[in-house]
Amino acid sequence: MKAIAICGSPREGGNTEYYLKTVLGELAQKGVETEYIPMLDKTVKPCRGCYGCLQAKKCVQDDDFEAIFEKMEQADIIILGSPVYVGKPTSLLQALLERVTFSARASGRMLTGKVGAPVTVARRAGQVYAFGELLLWYFINDMIIPGSMYWNVAVAGAKGAKDADKDLEGIEIMKYTATNLLKVATAMQNSKAEDAAVARDKLFFTPSSGK
Repeated sequence: MKAIAICGSPREGGNTEYYLKTVLGELAQKGVETEYIPMLDKTVKPCRGCYGCLQAKKCVQDDDFEAIFEKMEQADIIILGSPVYVGKPTSLLQALLERVTFSARASGRMLTGKVGAPVTVARRAGQVYAFGELLLWYFINDMIIPGSMYWNVAVAGAKGAKDADKDLEGIEIMKYTATNLLKVATAMQNSKAEDAAVARDKLFFTPSSGK
């Protein structure tokens, strides 16, 4: 069993990292192999809408995208985390997710049957909007999202403070979420039913003009 957490924060050692590592730590205690992937030191450009992936069967841009996408393909559990910037996940994370969705559908490399959950962090408000955007990403990529004791939203970072350790309720939410992620991922592994991914030609129609 392998779990990865992708962090969209541009800050090293920030609050989003703290919460994601709380989830990974809980999974690691239960014997899951884990990996933390920060986007802050990666170069992933926005999707160009060039449709090059239709022919190449992978994204044709040359940056760190493919290496991260391969890790996502190999994982059983994918956790996404982001601080809230203007009510949304950061552009660091969004660029990755847009390209994963498009190139996965173009190449047939869907993330069907993988288990995951989003984590969003804000000093005051906006977590639920960003949380909702990440939920939509899981849904369109044919993944499974377990419930939890509350939404996986956390409160930290007033005036840039790195104080996630004071959010005791948020920490317990992350730990409980880890438990449910493992339950569902284990059930998926033990299931005898084979994943029936949607046929590539049914995922979207290629526009004749390419526009």
